[in-house]
Amino acid sequence: MTALLVDSHCHLNMLDLAFWDGEMQGALDSAQEQGIGHMLCVCVDMENFPDVLAVAEQHENIFASVGVHPNVTDDKEHSFEEPSVEKLIELANNDNIIAIGETGLDYFRSEGDLDWQRDRFRRHIEAAKQTKKPLIIHSRESTQDILQIMKEEGADEVGGVMHCFVDDWEVAKQAMDLNFYISLSGIVTFKNAQTVKDVAKKMPEDRLLVETDSPYLAPVPYRGKMNQPAYVRYVAEHIAELRNVPYEQITQCTTKNFFTLFKAAERRLS
Repeated sequence: MTALLVDSHCHLNMLDLAFWDGEMQGALDSAQEQGIGHMLCVCVDMENFPDVLAVAEQHENIFASVGVHPNVTDDKEHSFEEPSVEKLIELANNDNIIAIGETGLDYFRSEGDLDWQRDRFRRHIEAAKQTKKPLIIHSRESTQDILQIMKEEGADEVGGVMHCFVDDWEVAKQAMDLNFYISLSGIVTFKNAQTVKDVAKKMPEDRLLVETDSPYLAPVPYRGKMNQPAYVRYVAEHIAELRNVPYEQITQCTTKNFFTLFKAAERRLS
């Protein structure tokens, strides 16, 4: 596998394409110019799953996931479909779908009794186990419950990635003990993100991934602007600086890790 950089978590269907005169290809060309070889377009709801899948179907170097973000609920703008285990399995039965998620818990945006979030998370873990496709985990102000449910439901059977990791080294170690990789986003470039920088320095090379989470969380020097897959290069470069290793070393290890974790991606390319 060539050592082009991989954006392990982005939302291509959410990009403001006006930036490229309405053409998705503009974003993909920008990424290619920066040496980004592959991208994982991550699903957050059932309503937009067809768009996520279509991006992967149309581009050999783009993969997709299926899942419902922990904060997605009924509202006036969206018709919401609570995902059953059976539905997730059905939609994941596609060569372009390499992961289950984005799933997890978010106690920052949601209030009140959140048993429905925990139930949804458990269903995603069960679907991942049955499809043997890794999990993409979103965690915000819910770390201990996330780890507990992962243990209870046997998430280590399939493993996955703690996306946009912002917790400390102790949490990173617990996640890795559960067969999960750690993915760092543009947050690692922020001046005040010392906890994440410390994790970046300590991470074993064989468990590290990089991502943009575009269109969110653009790294320095684009902080505050729309993020895009091309900017994952800045994440990788900053991690290389923190670890005092060549940029190419981060490129090679994170690309290898991506295809080691997401075996369905490598199968689709072979």
